[in-house]
Amino acid sequence: MSAHPASPSPKPALLSKRAWVALVGVFVLALLPTGAEVSGTPYAINLATRFLIYGLAAVSLDLVLGYGAMVSFGHAMFFGLGGYVVAIVAHHALEAGPLFGWSGSMQALVVWPLALACCGLLGAVVGYLALRTRGVQFIMITLAFGQLVYIALMSLQVYGGDDGLMMSQRNVLPGLNLDDPVVFYYVCLGLLAAWTFLCARIVGSRFGMVLQALRQSERRAVNLGAAPTPYRLSAFVLSAVGTGLAGVLWANFAGLVTPDMASWTKSGELMAIVILGGVGTLLGPIAGAAVFLGLEQTLAAWTEHWMLVMGPILVIVVLAGRNGLFGRWLGGSHGH
Repeated sequence: MSAHPASPSPKPALLSKRAWVALVGVFVLALLPTGAEVSGTPYAINLATRFLIYGLAAVSLDLVLGYGAMVSFGHAMFFGLGGYVVAIVAHHALEAGPLFGWSGSMQALVVWPLALACCGLLGAVVGYLALRTRGVQFIMITLAFGQLVYIALMSLQVYGGDDGLMMSQRNVLPGLNLDDPVVFYYVCLGLLAAWTFLCARIVGSRFGMVLQALRQSERRAVNLGAAPTPYRLSAFVLSAVGTGLAGVLWANFAGLVTPDMASWTKSGELMAIVILGGVGTLLGPIAGAAVFLGLEQTLAAWTEHWMLVMGPILVIVVLAGRNGLFGRWLGGSHGH
């Protein structure tokens, strides 16, 4: 009997470990621009900004993949949609005429929530239809919707078609100059930290516990009175919004949106990042994004056929460690 009171003790230790990892990570990332300036490598800020944006998308995907066991193979559609909404509104504000009587806007506080609302709406529709199925069918439906969005963006000839759409200047945030790479980097870092914190709170809440219970044994969770679809759909919509936010930041960062942002290969890339970092850890996919993009940069500089090298590396990581590079260390959701 005496063993029972002691059994929950690893849980706080695990949480504190993750909290320490998160705090150290934020601290190191906050110092990165200073380090880049001192070492004379300002291009490192751009590379780190890319990593933060991909990290945001990966955390969002991990919410459904790691905690809800929903293998979405079309998540890049939200990444693409978020970017395109911002770029299209900017296009009408700067160059083209009004859109449905609205002359567009460059204000981030107007355009970004609009883009996130569009992603949330698409997430609700896709999630509602996909969650009527399970397993392979779920994967295929998300893939099919992803391809539909990709083809729709390709067919938007007025917005550049398959060449994409340029965004000649970044959105405007009151009191901040987003055209400054360092300021934009800190905005991305702040949003990633806030979003990861929010996801961690959700995962640790009653909602998150039910979501994980559904993943482990749906029948048992239903017998305890949990309705699966509302929980899974809410998580899916939330994940779509987070991925859309990453797309919004990418449009501002790259100054260009293309249909490739919504392609199935981009969805596969996001999934590879999550698996590489550790499924069901939230922090793992952020580190996975850094490793993935770092490998991509290194291998691309070495050979143009870098994907031939990257593929086997990812396979080895998945085979060698079922929890990815950081899953075991961070205590992935499959670990307890």
